[in-house]
Amino acid sequence: MAGRTFRVAIAAARYNGRFVDRLLERAVATFRAAGVREANIAIARVPGSNELPSAVQMLAVGRPDVLLALGVIIRGETLHYELIATASAQALQRVALDARLPVINGVVVAENEAQAKARCLGAADRGAEFARSALEMAALGRRLGRRRR
Repeated sequence: MAGRTFRVAIAAARYNGRFVDRLLERAVATFRAAGVREANIAIARVPGSNELPSAVQMLAVGRPDVLLALGVIIRGETLHYELIATASAQALQRVALDARLPVINGVVVAENEAQAKARCLGAADRGAEFARSALEMAALGRRLGRRRR
């Protein structure tokens, strides 16, 4: 998948940074390996996963080919994690449809820290997986004739 002309925008949460930083690192490495120029990768850091939809909406104004939201939500003692996971997923989908741009929901929701570690720091390499999905959707947009405004 040649991404030389693609413009990607990434919003990444700082909360659970050890895990999100690895997702971001692997996503950027995957974009670069696909030929996306460093100058065409915009990154915005936000406090947590709840702020990702707002950041993605702001990044969408620049009309990138694809947007990627990265975060990690781990179950705590209350249902707060479930509320944030549900609300952010719904809002990211709304941004995608309203902006008519592909948004990849790269928010890992884990029952515990061990699951987060396996998905973000282990062999699963979810950051690269999210980036490959982003590249595929950017290519689809180009193939279907979506033009930058």
